[in-house]
Amino acid sequence: MDLWETFATNLRRLRNVRRWSQGELAYEARISRSYLSKLEKGAYYVSIKIIGRLANKLDVEPAELLKRSSNRG
Repeated sequence: MDLWETFATNLRRLRNVRRWSQGELAYEARISRSYLSKLEKGAYYVSIKIIGRLANKLDVEPAELLKRSSNRG
């Protein structure tokens, strides 16, 4: 899994842990829901500024969004 896919997977997982819809997280992070959807699909690149906003709203360190899973299955 490349870093782009890792980010997308972590973003989707962390949003689901909080039980937020894409619309709720997008609103909180001040981005559009369609942009968030594209990020979760790995279709768009993301800036450090947006990573920071998302991490802040998800209450995690920005590095958590880029951390590769230790599960190799």
